[in-house]
Amino acid sequence: MTGMSQAAVQALPRVPAIRRRLALTLLIFGVATLAVLVLAPLVGSSHIDLARVFDPSIPFAANPDAQIFFIARLPRVLAAALVGCALATAGVVFQALLRNPLASPDTLGISAGAALGAIIAITFNLQIRALGLTAVPVASFLGAIFALAIVYGLSVARRQGLSTNVLLLAGVTLSAFFAALILFVQFMADFTETFRTVRWLMGDLDVAGYAPIVAAAPLVLIALVAFAWLPRPLNLLSLGTDAAAARGVDVERAQQVALVSASLATGAAVALAGPIGFVGIIVPHLVRLLVGPDHRLVLPASALFGAMFLVLCDLVARTVLAPAQLPVGIITAILGGPFFLWLLLRHSSVWR
Repeated sequence: MTGMSQAAVQALPRVPAIRRRLALTLLIFGVATLAVLVLAPLVGSSHIDLARVFDPSIPFAANPDAQIFFIARLPRVLAAALVGCALATAGVVFQALLRNPLASPDTLGISAGAALGAIIAITFNLQIRALGLTAVPVASFLGAIFALAIVYGLSVARRQGLSTNVLLLAGVTLSAFFAALILFVQFMADFTETFRTVRWLMGDLDVAGYAPIVAAAPLVLIALVAFAWLPRPLNLLSLGTDAAAARGVDVERAQQVALVSASLATGAAVALAGPIGFVGIIVPHLVRLLVGPDHRLVLPASALFGAMFLVLCDLVARTVLAPAQLPVGIITAILGGPFFLWLLLRHSSVWR
């Protein structure tokens, strides 16, 4: 059985102890993440002078250092932090919900649904707008919601509550189906549209200003608020639904909150930056190695570590072949592929 054993759950620290560990965890991870967020915009193919960036005596239009910092780099760093936080915490929740250490935001077909929506918007040049977002992120988010509705509907169709087995199988099947539709749309598109869709599918943090970040941030914030309620239910769900119910957990409600909030975070992340893979697998397991299996620590630590991780990956993506910039999804895939194989080899011992 994946997840924590009954003995491990019973051995979890009591409230006073966990509060001290949580404070220490937030301090360490918070300082590291803040340092990365401050330093990352300063690094790039073009050197900038930080004193000139914030020099009020130089007009912005005549200050290339400030333009590079505030227009080219800072939005990208903030988008990476938001997306990394969303995907990492969603990965934690999906792994606990499905009791599967190999689960990720891609497992339930949410990322594939979002990708299909974006590909349709690009190929057919849709002109829809909402909340300051252009057609691609809007269609991407609608695709994520559509995928969630299908998977959730199949899972509860038998009126016997939320079935995690059906949820997992439906998600894998839906991902394959959406992937086939994406290939079909690409086959029907012309070369220019195909190039745009391929680039977007690689995961790209080259956001156009701050408006997409501002639009996606409330959705991620709502998901994080829901995640704050989930640590105790997730700890007990690791024992199985019957054991969790015997300990007072409203299993169906906890499963619904976990599924909807994690899907909301995933949809917002994919709408902002495209389907960036492996963040939801790599970060949760690295965090568990550092802080243990208790979700009271794992969730907040994963939020901070996920933000830091994707900012660093994007830093590599935009500097390793400078002045050319790689899609960040290539970097996460290069890191995530071997990591996933390593998990496959030792999945029976993960979360012990």
